[in-house]
Amino acid sequence: MVAVEIDLSEQIVLVTGGVRGVGAGISRAFLAAGATVLTCARRPADEPITLGDRGTEHFTCDVRDADAVAALFEQILDRHGRIDHVVNNAGGAPFALADAASPRYHSKIVELNLLAPLLISQQANAVMQKQDTGGSIVMVTSVSGHRPSPGTAAYGAAKAGLDNLATSLAVEWAPKVRLNSIVVGPVETELSHLHYGDADGLAAVASTVPLGRLASPADVGSAAVFLASPLAAYISGAALLVHGGGERPAFLDAANTNH
Repeated sequence: MVAVEIDLSEQIVLVTGGVRGVGAGISRAFLAAGATVLTCARRPADEPITLGDRGTEHFTCDVRDADAVAALFEQILDRHGRIDHVVNNAGGAPFALADAASPRYHSKIVELNLLAPLLISQQANAVMQKQDTGGSIVMVTSVSGHRPSPGTAAYGAAKAGLDNLATSLAVEWAPKVRLNSIVVGPVETELSHLHYGDADGLAAVASTVPLGRLASPADVGSAAVFLASPLAAYISGAALLVHGGGERPAFLDAANTNH
């Protein structure tokens, strides 16, 4: 087998929410590929995102605010003159049953997980359409958008919408701009305990995944780098499953047959 190294040196990449958890893993993966990595979030990383002697460049931005997003891209163009790739990673939701959550709560979840990536993508596309080499946009979505998501219903619905949005924009903005989704399963991060509990809880969740473990942020980062790279030059409007094989069907454990 021939090993292919992805080289994104001299490429400018923006990773939203790229300062912790999955986002930090994505940022490090692009640093490893040689890219200039820009991150944006409402606050900077607790510790600098670095790889060797290279680090990221941070911009403070609320990606839900259209004016702030427009100002972000003005800053990027002033400093770098271009933007080659965007990874829409910012998102998430705390646990809240749908009948108990307020309308404002649901609105904020959809705003962060669906409308904010659209705002970022619109600004990126406006720049990329004018570049000879165009660009690429990756949406980080979730298996929650493809199965029931009790406790995070608005989040799952927003992520399903984001997958669909990527397919529509891939048609509208072709051929200059490619859009794809990474559909992510459970990931082990510094905040995993909030979702899965202690070490026993993490192990129990991992046992439901065919590959026997949760994803690492680096796994998601590798997928994002691939989709941004020339290796994916003919991939657009696609959803790449990064979920370790999915989930073992519950009926297999519930059935009492020997077959």
